[in-house]
Amino acid sequence: MYERERLELVDKLSEKGIADIFVLKAIGEVERHLFVPKAMKHHAYKDIALPIGYGQTISQPYTVAFMTQVLKLKPNVKVLEIGTGSGYQAAILYNMGADVYSIERQFEIYSATRKLFDQLGIRVNTKCGDGTIGWDEFAPYDGIIVTAGSPNIPPSLKKQLAIGGRLVIPVGNKDSQTLNIVRKTEEDEFEIQAVPEFSFVPLIGREGWNQK
Repeated sequence: MYERERLELVDKLSEKGIADIFVLKAIGEVERHLFVPKAMKHHAYKDIALPIGYGQTISQPYTVAFMTQVLKLKPNVKVLEIGTGSGYQAAILYNMGADVYSIERQFEIYSATRKLFDQLGIRVNTKCGDGTIGWDEFAPYDGIIVTAGSPNIPPSLKKQLAIGGRLVIPVGNKDSQTLNIVRKTEEDEFEIQAVPEFSFVPLIGREGWNQK
């Protein structure tokens, strides 16, 4: 089902500059329509973000592909995702062979997505909690991907990143962010590349935006 639409989406992302063949393969194989509300299924393979309830969205496929590509993942790496949301980003990472740890703060979304993972046989380690402080128990991570906009780069996430690993996080105000690609070169040294003009829902938590 929707196979032709997935292939068309892969072509569109390729035209937009996504070149990582493993990312494109995952986009072509993971069924995005299973991760969106039933009423939105006919929009599932458009290159747009879609609402999933509780003020959250499933990210635009280009954004998912771009963030995954800049992580520069190798097989069998450990990746921490902040903001499980619909589960689509985690499913892409899992499809690529990553050992995925994912945190969601909104219990209703966490519960529904956990159930979906079980139904689809997607083995992702999940927990409900404050993603801004990471998941120290399983650190360090080869990659950390944050799918919500933060006013800064949470220190806990920088600490939990492995040396040589990459952290991808949108940083800015609540309306518009710059995507920061952070590479850890030494224990307390980082290289940061910034890519402008991305827009995400706010990252809520102790080291992000405070809940109002």
